[in-house]
Amino acid sequence: MTADDIYRTVMAVVPPATETPFERASRDFLFDQVWSRPGLGIRDRRIVSLACVAAADAVKPIEDHVYAALRSGDLTIEQLNEITLHFAVYCGWPKASQLEGIVRRQWHRLYAERGEEAPAFPALPYEDLGTTDHAERIRRGQEEFVAVNAVPAPPPDSPYFFAGILGFVFGHVWQRPALSRRDRRLVTVPCVGLSDAAGPIAAHVGSALETGDVSWDEMQEVILQFSAYYGFAKGEALHDAALRWQTMQT
Repeated sequence: MTADDIYRTVMAVVPPATETPFERASRDFLFDQVWSRPGLGIRDRRIVSLACVAAADAVKPIEDHVYAALRSGDLTIEQLNEITLHFAVYCGWPKASQLEGIVRRQWHRLYAERGEEAPAFPALPYEDLGTTDHAERIRRGQEEFVAVNAVPAPPPDSPYFFAGILGFVFGHVWQRPALSRRDRRLVTVPCVGLSDAAGPIAAHVGSALETGDVSWDEMQEVILQFSAYYGFAKGEALHDAALRWQTMQT
């Protein structure tokens, strides 16, 4: 397949002409050398790329990647909405607000192109918010924290840990069924990678590898995809974290 063929598959539109050095290099590198690699599927690369462009506040790329994910059928509207929530946790609610609005607009765009009216998002039942038993929520949060991070849960002795990490992030978000734990890893790793937070980078790269949710070879592809969309300088931190985890296994 040519770079244009891969572009057509990934972006779900006819490839535009490449007239500038930036356009030609982007087409040749991103699509011919990165998206074409066999070590990670297109759907997985979409999730990583969406997290990157949403974090970069790049409106046109966000629109393009959301549209392509919907039009290709690789991600359902429910999954995109769930990605938005998970992204909000790890990259911030204001950035997620922009992603949320773009997902809605691209959903309507897709149906308008078909000459149809987009279905309204269904109202979510209260049950979607999870258990209202606070003790049970914390217990589940502790269990999920251990399952995701492969280390003991933190003590519930501050609002950050008690209400935030155990009560909401792991007591609810990581347990929501619309995305798999692996899918959530593909959102989380780019988000911590661009944050420059050394602890979370080491924790999430290491735990993704430790649990087998992402294999060593797949993690290398995640890091490359991230680097292509958010910068190789930022990718260095993810790469170093993976190498440190590998060293600890020997």
